[in-house]
Amino acid sequence: MSKKGLSDQQHQELDAIEKLSDDAIDTSDISEITEEQWRLARRGDLYRPLKKSVTIRLDADVIEWFKDHAADGGYQTEINSVLRQHVAQHEKKSA
Repeated sequence: MSKKGLSDQQHQELDAIEKLSDDAIDTSDISEITEEQWRLARRGDLYRPLKKSVTIRLDADVIEWFKDHAADGGYQTEINSVLRQHVAQHEKKSA
């Protein structure tokens, strides 16, 4: 964690918090995450899975559909998202 631009007091507060054990932190005011929230959850903006370049042959009409419907022309990203959802659904079924 970068502590750049903080006052001495802020540095001291962060150091004290860092030394606390998990048991010493009061989380009683934080509600539990519901099943619905987990179902709708999306990976954070900081999550960057490894990408692998592949060559795949897809039907021309499928490619055109994704090109026409993907936001900002990001049709490959949209195809990846659809495939990821498919994988997640099948992983839930097999669990």
